Amino acid sequence: MKVQEARYVMSNSDYLKCPEPDLPEYAFIGRSNVGKSSLINMLTGKKALAKTSQQPGKTQLINHFIINETWYLVDLPGYGYAKVSKTEREKWEKMINDYLYNRPNLICTFLLIDVRHSALAVDLEFMAQLGEAGIPFHIIFTKADKLKSGQVNTQVEAYKAKLAEIWEEIPPVFVTSAEKNEGRDPVLQAIEAYNRAFQDRQGA
Repeated sequence: MKVQEARYVMSNSDYLKCPEPDLPEYAFIGRSNVGKSSLINMLTGKKALAKTSQQPGKTQLINHFIINETWYLVDLPGYGYAKVSKTEREKWEKMINDYLYNRPNLICTFLLIDVRHSALAVDLEFMAQLGEAGIPFHIIFTKADKLKSGQVNTQVEAYKAKLAEIWEEIPPVFVTSAEKNEGRDPVLQAIEAYNRAFQDRQGA
């Protein structure tokens, strides 16, 4: 897939106020400071589409971007650590869950994991919640440029082994580096395949 156009549409704290659910939609989420904004900018080829920050918790709303006028990319607030109050965190959690569980055109959620870290309870718990709710998700490992390629493979295989203890079937996995522009095509190809299936269903 070639991204010819990517533009910001709107931000909301309520999934009911999001754009009409008539196009396929893909959500990107991960722990705070996992490199989500950088990845979104790399995927779309737009350096400043999503705001990047060294400060965890920068994304605080459900942000919709329309790509090629045919599908939505959704930037969700991070979970886990962020320098905000417990009340604020609970508000974000409800906002995220309401969106993930109720958005009818959400095709797949891309869960971002910093490849430098071993499997963390907060990520495994979030995956379990998605699984229990029947929400399809893929895993995107970020920041692969921070390790040597052999170390990246070791980390990914160790993560898969951990997942295999919990899941009968491991979700699809992608390895990316926004810094080196790596892993872009496989992610976009997966989205393109989902888009085709969505269009086929609409036409049926």
